[in-house]
Order: sequence, then C-alpha cells, then structure tokens
Amino acid sequence: MYDADHDEKKKLKIGEEYQAEIKQPRNIRFHNLYFALINCTWEYLNEKQVEFFHGNKEVFRKSLEVAAGHCDKVFSFRLKEWVDVPKSVSFSSMDEHEFRDLYDRVKDVIFSTILRGISESEFEKNLINF
Repeated sequence: MYDADHDEKKKLKIGEEYQAEIKQPRNIRFHNLYFALINCTWEYLNEKQVEFFHGNKEVFRKSLEVAAGHCDKVFSFRLKEWVDVPKSVSFSSMDEHEFRDLYDRVKDVIFSTILRGISESEFEKNLINF
C-alpha cells in the first residue's frame, strides 16, 4: 500500500469482514519502457507511413499489438467478417509476465517489419531519449 491509501483504510471498522485482492503490481518502469518503444518507433516512420496510420500513434500501437497476436476476434457486422481487435494493456488486465511477453512480441514485429535495416543497438541508443 501507499501513503495515499491510508485515509481510505482508516474508514475500515474493526470486526467487519472485508475482501481484498493481493497482487504484485506491474513494474511501472517497464510499462513506461513499452510506451517509449512505441513512441521511438513512431519517430522512425516516414511521412507516408504516418499517414497510413492516420497520424495517430494509438492506432499504430494497437496495430502493432494485433500483429503481435495480442488480440481477440470479433465479428464486424459492417464488414461481414471476423476482425482482430487489440486486447487491453491496462495494469488490471495483464500481469508482469504477460506484459513482458507482449513487449518482446511487439519488439519482434517492429524489427521484422518496420526497422528491418536498423540494428537493435542503434535503436536502443535512441530509445533512451524517450
């Protein structure tokens, strides 16, 4: 718990029953690194690629996640076909292990499709700036 939780927990009464969920929180630094990976890769895109994603970094991120297999199949009534929709990457929807796996899979997609001519070491030099 954090100091900010203290006021909320003071409201609990002795002798009452409560239910609590104990979870190890996901590493916020690694979470930030994931979004730095996306943002740094976005900067490598040329103008045509940015336009392809409608100039929207969120669309780009979700497209990478779908390509990495982090998605569900849903039926589009408009298109009359099954489409892939990215799953949530929220703290409550993924544990640390799942998130690290997603990071690795998205990184593989990035280096196999977008950054084919760039070495990982060169990319990581730029990644530290994000």
